[in-house]
Amino acid sequence: MARKENKRRRSKVTLQDVADAASVSIATASLALQGNPRISEPTRRRVLATVELLGYVYNRRAASLRTQRSYTVAFIINDLANPFNAELTAGAEAQLALEDFGLLLGTATHDYDKQLRVVKTMLERDVDGLILSPVTGTEPNTLQKIADFCPLVLTTQHYRDLELDSVDMDNENGTARAVEHLVQQGHKRIAFVGGPVESPSRQSRLRGYRRVLEKYGIAFDPAICRETSVTRRGGFNAVSQIINTAEPPTAAFCYCDVNAFGVMLGLRAAGIEAGKDFAVVGFDNVVEASLWQPSLTTVATDPTALGAQAAKLMLQRIAEPDMPVQRVIMPSQLIIRDSSATLVSAAPN
Repeated sequence: MARKENKRRRSKVTLQDVADAASVSIATASLALQGNPRISEPTRRRVLATVELLGYVYNRRAASLRTQRSYTVAFIINDLANPFNAELTAGAEAQLALEDFGLLLGTATHDYDKQLRVVKTMLERDVDGLILSPVTGTEPNTLQKIADFCPLVLTTQHYRDLELDSVDMDNENGTARAVEHLVQQGHKRIAFVGGPVESPSRQSRLRGYRRVLEKYGIAFDPAICRETSVTRRGGFNAVSQIINTAEPPTAAFCYCDVNAFGVMLGLRAAGIEAGKDFAVVGFDNVVEASLWQPSLTTVATDPTALGAQAAKLMLQRIAEPDMPVQRVIMPSQLIIRDSSATLVSAAPN
């Protein structure tokens, strides 16, 4: 049995076998398998065809030792249960896979200490880079220390004093479009529901909300502006309180789609139907938004494209460590569906 095993090992196809069969050097064969842009497309195809023909299995560990790269990128998010984060991760993973990079996923669950532990674990695994959705309250010096160890891309633009690549949504303008839509529907009592108060994204969206209220001479009322966890339960509890205020709203802009789903459930529990008795608008346009009943009007940010863009920035940074810092703001658009069909008295002039 041992003799047969040794024979099988000796007959294993090597990179040298691939190089010989493809009529290239072993260095060229290795670079072709790494997707190195210095290798022409015809040569790369010839090497890949030879790999397929011979049944060669690329030894990524050996390549890592040679190149001092792990070909993996860490992606740390806050909450995988949030469909936005699931789509964000899927976009990043697909983009990394195009360059034969793997993704290591970590979750911080909105816990600063856990975020530090997960970051430490990822750095100990010698990842080539780290994409991070920072926990609310993460200090700039903490992020700078991480960036001193490996390339770092942030999924937020709110650390402007740091020379770090970032990708983010058009939070303020996207919110303004959504709230203006509600005002044009005739609503003057518009609640703002969701998001932790310290969140920079919430603060940006709140600015967009207040900007539109001021534009139309509508007073801001803290009684119908509620912070919540980014969950359905958060939206449910908030709207249950808001509709019982002395002057209840007729519409709500929600920090995210998940909060909006909770708001619609809370309305239904109170015998109020979203889209008929009360208008609801979300933010993100997760896949579930179009399937919800009623379908959710929302600010479309394309989380999958956002994740892909974060991965692109990371791959560029790995390839060109000295390139200028890039801060990308992804465009957004308002998708009008059934949940905001509610019309009240004539819209303001």
